[in-house]
Amino acid sequence: MSITIAEEVLLLAYRDDTGKPQIGSTELDAALAGAIVAELAVNGRIDLDGKKLVVRDASPLGDDELDAALARMAGESRDHKPEWWVGKLNGNKLRKRLLSRLADQGVLTEQETKVLGLFPSRRYPALDASVEQGIRQRVESVLAGAEPDERLAALVAVLNAAKLDRKAFPHARKERIKEIAEGEWAGAAVKKTIASVHAAVAAGVAAAVAAGAASSGG
Repeated sequence: MSITIAEEVLLLAYRDDTGKPQIGSTELDAALAGAIVAELAVNGRIDLDGKKLVVRDASPLGDDELDAALARMAGESRDHKPEWWVGKLNGNKLRKRLLSRLADQGVLTEQETKVLGLFPSRRYPALDASVEQGIRQRVESVLAGAEPDERLAALVAVLNAAKLDRKAFPHARKERIKEIAEGEWAGAAVKKTIASVHAAVAAGVAAAVAAGAASSGG
């Protein structure tokens, strides 16, 4: 089964038992958007020109979400910074589409519930745990010292930026996560792009935390 980096982030973010995410929805949505941008970079479709993302190859990858994002980028009249695209692509609609896709593939199961018996809510517990287990095994291997490929290291970088890394892998060493996220494993062009995506996701998460603190303080 072939799944995207964004779907891998989702599987690691959602608890198998409760079917609920381990981080806030705003942080998760920023991570998913960053994962889409990162995967386009790893596949050679986009890279950085100065501080802005540019499309180098607009040919489809064969995935609806990746191809839609790439088409949006190619259709823009001017180039934008990674944080602009992370903000543009994120949102609960992306998350819901990816969750529904994983449910359609039999990886998750979608369950309708009601909070306090009144308010509708959805849970997404695991149905085929082997998919997430495979992701975990690959990530744990590189966290233990194996050499990551560009795609796997991009996943770790997004997890780190969203502060999901230590929740999904509580025993991972911070130093190893940082080493992978900084991208010494990648070619120069991909390294710069992934670093910019990492910064964009981290900025989105920080903004969400600040907004939440201001709201609770008010």
